Amino acid sequence: MGLILTLVLGLFIILGAGIVFLTKNNQKFIQFSISLAFSVMVMLILVDLLPEAWECLGQEQTMWSTILILGICIVVGFVILLGLDQFIPDHEEKKGKQEEQNHMKHIGLVSSIALVIHNLMEGMAISLLVTNDLRAGLLAGIGVGLHNIPLGMVIASTFYESNHSIKKTMWIILGISLSTFVGGMFPFLFETKIPEIIEGIFFGITIGMLLYIVIMELLPQVLHTKEKKVTWTGIALGVVLLLLTLFL
Repeated sequence: MGLILTLVLGLFIILGAGIVFLTKNNQKFIQFSISLAFSVMVMLILVDLLPEAWECLGQEQTMWSTILILGICIVVGFVILLGLDQFIPDHEEKKGKQEEQNHMKHIGLVSSIALVIHNLMEGMAISLLVTNDLRAGLLAGIGVGLHNIPLGMVIASTFYESNHSIKKTMWIILGISLSTFVGGMFPFLFETKIPEIIEGIFFGITIGMLLYIVIMELLPQVLHTKEKKVTWTGIALGVVLLLLTLFL
């Protein structure tokens, strides 16, 4: 299930690229996906991941030790994506004049390297999460997948401006999208019984990564959008979706 989910996550990047070429950036669709991802991730962190991490880390630790370890893990996860995203262009519409062709090639190459590393880590995180908690893994996958749509748009636009070939650009996007699946294979290939404290550390790092996406990438777009109705609809649907999975 984890491998299937990581493969699907890569398809969201391809979907983002397809939107660039087929719909001329349908902003309402993008804003809806961002709002839905935002609410799903926030609810997932509060309702699922924090309690899971606390339970795993608190088995053999005092309360203050658990708080300290969990806090460090969250910061580590946050900083990992913060560092990687320094090499990825903003997930927003471009401002000003287009960059020169050679500059765009450089941006596309560096962005792709960072994005592949980013996706490898996300793939491992989602695959491990599904193994430990199927519902949490599926919800995290939904949030990360929706977040990958605008990311795919940015990368596709960058490469297309440098090579002016839809075919070449889509082949590059396909290769990048498969990196999530490759990351998801690592836990599958080296499957062993993981001690609970290691699971707790993993949950904490995952929380940090999701918090980075929520705070640094999704929240600004949710706050500054002009599509208020679409935004609130996406947020409400995300909350309903998570609550529904609790009942199911």
